[in-house]
Amino acid sequence: MSDSADSRTKTLNFNIGVLGHVDSGKTSLARALSSTASTAAFDKNPQSRERGITLDLGFSSFTVDLPDHLRDSEGQKQYDSLQFTLVDCPGHASLIRTIIGGAQIIDLMMLVVDVVKGVQTQTAECLLIGELTCPRMVVVLNKIDLLPPNKRQSAIEKMTKRLHKTLENTRFKECPVIAVAAKPGGPEAPDTEEPHGVPELIELLKKQTYLPQRDPGGDLLMAVDHCFSIRGQGTVMTGTILQGSLAINDTVEIPALKVTKKIKSVQMFRKPVSGAMQGDRVGVCVTQFDPKLLERGVVCTPGSLRTLYAAVISVRKIGYFKGSLATRAKFHITVGHETVMAKVTFFGLPPVGASETPSDPKPPPPQPCSLETPFTFDREYFYQDEYMSGQSEANSGPDPDQWALLEFERPVTCPLLCLVIGSKLDTDIHANACRLAFQGRLLQGFEDKGYAETSLPRLRIYKTKHKEGHVERVTDDYTVIGRSLFKKETNLQLFVGLKVMLSTGETGVIEGGFGQSGKFKIRVQEPKVEIVIWLLLCNKQSRTFNLLSLITDSLITDSLYQHKSDFSAWKNYKNA
Repeated sequence: MSDSADSRTKTLNFNIGVLGHVDSGKTSLARALSSTASTAAFDKNPQSRERGITLDLGFSSFTVDLPDHLRDSEGQKQYDSLQFTLVDCPGHASLIRTIIGGAQIIDLMMLVVDVVKGVQTQTAECLLIGELTCPRMVVVLNKIDLLPPNKRQSAIEKMTKRLHKTLENTRFKECPVIAVAAKPGGPEAPDTEEPHGVPELIELLKKQTYLPQRDPGGDLLMAVDHCFSIRGQGTVMTGTILQGSLAINDTVEIPALKVTKKIKSVQMFRKPVSGAMQGDRVGVCVTQFDPKLLERGVVCTPGSLRTLYAAVISVRKIGYFKGSLATRAKFHITVGHETVMAKVTFFGLPPVGASETPSDPKPPPPQPCSLETPFTFDREYFYQDEYMSGQSEANSGPDPDQWALLEFERPVTCPLLCLVIGSKLDTDIHANACRLAFQGRLLQGFEDKGYAETSLPRLRIYKTKHKEGHVERVTDDYTVIGRSLFKKETNLQLFVGLKVMLSTGETGVIEGGFGQSGKFKIRVQEPKVEIVIWLLLCNKQSRTFNLLSLITDSLITDSLYQHKSDFSAWKNYKNA
């Protein structure tokens, strides 16, 4: 790329994430492909070299001629060349926060699989992350040099078939698979032997490219992944522009530090440029600050992002997660490019028929519906003890629409509608279990530290409760005095108008209190006189029967007609 902004826009930058299980050869593959390395490429971190694994995101690039299918409809080139930026993500289980952050800035995922070991635990987690973050994938079977030459082709075909079987229920079910040897002889081998299959891989990547969304308009949002200082010049932040654009002399905000800084210079892989736009990988030099204060975060147009203490998100459980998603449980929440602990409360649409008096004290499960129900504060929602799945013995449909309230342990800065991933990262990393629990989009944020008093009352979530009381006496054909539902000190005015059901099937509403001991009046809507007579005669010693419970004993029906003419006895008893 040249210095001018006009010539800069003629190179299309296409971000490829290199993901896979630890020790599958991702960094060796990125090195074999790349012609230009950033300051954080190929495990330059001393700890990475000491441990022999990738500990942070690495970035490198190579440039090719623009493929014909990226020309416009008239055969004209919008760009002169195509630059592939490789995002080398760690493969170790403990670094999944970094993996998720890297996956959110890519246009295509390159899933690297050790051809000898096949799909491993972190391979599967990387595949899930890819499904959530990018539309296309290429599978690279690496280390084919470890296979015996006489069995190599059959082993590659067998592994390819196994991978297609694994991917058939994912969005990548027909993705291409290619075999390579990025570093023949292993990482310690001399560089005398050329990699196998790399030119074919480059051609495949060119075929898989597309024109991603690149819009310079709107507010700037840049994901920062490395930060360092240059004496006499300032502090450099390297990252990927997620939206908007930037240019020299612009003022940007660093929300995590609550400061604004002026851009002094911009580079793309060591080449100075005057500006950059959405999708570009850049290094931005700003006026001096301590780089240790910003290991990873975001940079934005001043005032364009909000710092949230809680949020409402749409939520979908990740099918491979085997545990339950319980309300009030704590999850690791990756929101934007931060990961923080949060308490989760699940809620959904009211069950079908919730406005009517239920005959069964247990509420019916929510019915599956479209996945496009918008969230609004104007609707009432139903409290859920846990996430409700559409897959059950009685139902095999999709999960019903559900949402979750996230209450963060520390405030986070992020844009609305950003991707949210909930995980159980404290799960044993050696267990063969998926740690990614749910995903969604951030719909509403609460910026006030006292959101529980100022904002949460707008969120109308209710739950049904089942309590049983007893009839004290019947005062007339339509009025019953009840007890044993409330304590003496309960404010009964809060319950006026709520529906109750007698064990004989009649429904009524609570009219108010009766006396000072917690008793209350029930107004029965349509009394079934003969049922009440029978129950009162049969319970003359105790003079009580249950409210809000359902009697299914068929003996009731058989005995009713024996007492139809005994109304006077009931009246005498009632007045006793």
